[in-house]
Amino acid sequence: MAEFPDERQLVVLARSHLEQWTNSARTRAYDELFDGDDPVLTSEEVRLLDALDSAMERQGGDGVWGTDQYGIHTGGSTSSASSIGVVCVYHPQITSDSVLQGGDDLDDETEERLNAALWQYSERVATLIGEELDEFIRQAQR
Repeated sequence: MAEFPDERQLVVLARSHLEQWTNSARTRAYDELFDGDDPVLTSEEVRLLDALDSAMERQGGDGVWGTDQYGIHTGGSTSSASSIGVVCVYHPQITSDSVLQGGDDLDDETEERLNAALWQYSERVATLIGEELDEFIRQAQR
């Protein structure tokens, strides 16, 4: 019978897959939340978000899309695989400082709506990565 890898080994191995899982989860979350049957933003708002992303990048910033960051963590209290999870460590956000310098300011309601959608997107990505991690752990236990 194969020996079950300890928590440290599982985390190290899982982290080697994190980029692949993140890219896949981002695509899936975007499709679900912005292209799905019940999108969280209107197509006009998505275009605005894309325009803000481009403008932020042109100004030397990171933009919005692809700046979300995720980490694999352990609960630290047990040595069981169930204490391993995924967390979003950076949620992208639109702020008055980050939008088009010299351009039109976003009204507070639109800014809040975009930021709420970005938060929801990042949390959905984390959930999808978590599903991949759970499957990875199940396979490692076999």
